Amino acid sequence: MITGASSGIGAAAAKLFAREGAAVVLVARRKDALRELAEAIRGDGGRALAVPGDVRIPEEMEEAVARAVGEFGALDAAFNNAGVGAFGPVLHELDEDAYDTVMDVNVRGVWNCMRQQIPVMLRQEHGGAIVNTSSVAGHSATGATTPYIAAKHAVLGLTRAAAAEYGAAGIRVNALTVGATRTHQLEPYLDGTPEAVERLTRRAVQKRLADPEEIAQAALWLCSGRASFVTGGAVAVDGGWSAV
Repeated sequence: MITGASSGIGAAAAKLFAREGAAVVLVARRKDALRELAEAIRGDGGRALAVPGDVRIPEEMEEAVARAVGEFGALDAAFNNAGVGAFGPVLHELDEDAYDTVMDVNVRGVWNCMRQQIPVMLRQEHGGAIVNTSSVAGHSATGATTPYIAAKHAVLGLTRAAAAEYGAAGIRVNALTVGATRTHQLEPYLDGTPEAVERLTRRAVQKRLADPEEIAQAALWLCSGRASFVTGGAVAVDGGWSAV
């Protein structure tokens, strides 16, 4: 199950996971884009199910998980990637709607997903793996809006708490702390100049934006048996941002 799957990191993960043999359940609000992606994956010989839904709505995530199990018989892994972020005014100039939107998508969305995914994994002898998308903003102030920074800190808290609570049941829960990545959400802040990229990567060792598939590769590893001794982690995929 991959949320935020209609574009960017989520779409890259959907294609990558499918190429590696996973049956993928794609969840996002953009119905047309989601269905086109699922059709493309099936056209390439993969297995994909599109389930339009909003991570902020518990009933829709309950339906997504139920359809995953109904279609494929299990839920082995989940990549809770849906998120929203922004650069903008400083804290005292933001209105409540801006705060609510960022917190609801980035924090409540992960909460809603895990509340539905974990019970299924608890019923499975083999448990499961969950990866949540955090950010370099999960450990430091990056210049993004304050609610976004708070939300990505909270994602790490949810990840670590769930890893501790369900580790004995064979469920691994990890987070990715992602650096600046070339996605449609970032495009409004790029003006085609080297200076724009420099602003977004100023603290990184690798002075470039990530490609979405580079992030997806890390999620794939964490969802796989190759990461069997990794749980409760905040795995940096940030071009060295957190190293300096």
